[in-house]
Amino acid sequence: MSLFRKKPIQAIVDAANTGDGDAAPTLKRTLGAWQLVLLGIGVVIGAGLFSLTGEVAANNAGPAVVLSFVISGLACAFAGLCYAEFASTVPVAGSAYSYSYATMGELLAWIIGWDLVMEYAIGAGTVAVHWSAYFVKFFKQLGYDVPIQLSLSPFDSEKLPNGEIVHGFANLPAVAIVVLMSLLLIRGTKESALFNAVMVALKVTIVLLVVCLGWAYMSPANHHPMIPARISETVDGSTIHHFGWQGVLTGAGLIFFAYIGFDAVSTAAQEARNPQRDLPIGILGSLFICTILYILFSWVITGLCPYKEFHGLDGLAPVDTALKHMPEHLLWLRKLIVPAILCGFSSVIMVLLMGQSRVFITMSQDGLLPKMFSDIHPVRHTPWKSNVLFAAVVGAAVAFLPGHLFGEMCSIGTLLAFVLVCVGVIVLRYTNPDLPRKFRCPWVPVVPVTGALLCLGMMAFLDFGTWLRLVIWMAIGLAIYFGYSRRHSKLRDSS
Repeated sequence: MSLFRKKPIQAIVDAANTGDGDAAPTLKRTLGAWQLVLLGIGVVIGAGLFSLTGEVAANNAGPAVVLSFVISGLACAFAGLCYAEFASTVPVAGSAYSYSYATMGELLAWIIGWDLVMEYAIGAGTVAVHWSAYFVKFFKQLGYDVPIQLSLSPFDSEKLPNGEIVHGFANLPAVAIVVLMSLLLIRGTKESALFNAVMVALKVTIVLLVVCLGWAYMSPANHHPMIPARISETVDGSTIHHFGWQGVLTGAGLIFFAYIGFDAVSTAAQEARNPQRDLPIGILGSLFICTILYILFSWVITGLCPYKEFHGLDGLAPVDTALKHMPEHLLWLRKLIVPAILCGFSSVIMVLLMGQSRVFITMSQDGLLPKMFSDIHPVRHTPWKSNVLFAAVVGAAVAFLPGHLFGEMCSIGTLLAFVLVCVGVIVLRYTNPDLPRKFRCPWVPVVPVTGALLCLGMMAFLDFGTWLRLVIWMAIGLAIYFGYSRRHSKLRDSS
């Protein structure tokens, strides 16, 4: 039964405020509500906005990609409301790990904590690989060529225009951005928040420029019909359905992955000045703003360009194609897309690495991980040892492992976390009905049950390889738990 022993909420909060002892340095509370909103925007808005819009419009939903963004935003809102209640009730850096520890016991808390490792660390590595690709594009725009061997892993290759296939040596730009963002996190939370605010301002400015300048040049004919008729075709023996409402819903499942990351706001709980009030604002505020920006952006892009023109385009090409339909004196906007993506990815990497280290602080304070993960720098008030470790591990991974290795692992990890948080809200309502809650999720259990079912439904459509990697990852985590964590658990020792 010790596997399912729950940690009292007050004990979780006390441990977060005192660290490993009253004399030990703790995280510094420097973040206000607006800075938390910017953290959420920083991790949610990345290059997915510029590429997924055209991809889903061409292959799934047509102009109704706007509706796909609405549906995905609503699905995230259910989970966001549950996160907001937990964040105001258990304002600690452990996020879903701590919430599960208080409601479902130590074993499930470990599982979700290990799952968050996958979401944040692997997510940061995946984004770093894509950052490297856009870094090469940016330098090419400036007239410089980055050697392909130094921007790909040894397992990746690229075909040159002359037909020659070049293999990589190490993805050095990806390593560089991981190390730079880790050094910034070590420097201090205030400095990291300032950098994130600047990056968010730059990429949101580009999005607003596209929306405002492109609005006047949209063609109503490009939005008609809003939902094209359903088409079915056979590809490699499988039947694929496009357009119609099924296409809209399929597109919503794909676009959902453009929203992941807003839960990282909850990992900054111990650095928030007023976490009970500000964390719900940060989580729900960032989610609301990002959803509005996604809807407006997709509406303008599909209004500028017939959705069929997006077919077969990758990367930033959909947005680039749409902007060609604007007058020549506005084509300078196309040159800003790559810098906007680089800014977007930089803040995403930083926030994901920050979230990872904050989850490890809490797990270490509980004894489930070695003490070094909760060591706080006496001057900088940051978990510098954890930052250094993840800079080395993630940096090595992006340098030498194939860029596509983990695929959708970050997404399935996020969905699993959402499911457990939604279930946890219901459990806590029945086990601790009188617990003070600064924010209460409405319509419990309807909202959390709906959120959990939506997330489970999207998990069900992920491919077998993604599920297999999740099972292997969880098997490794359970081996660590039973080999080390269970024997060193402070909750187990105190009982």
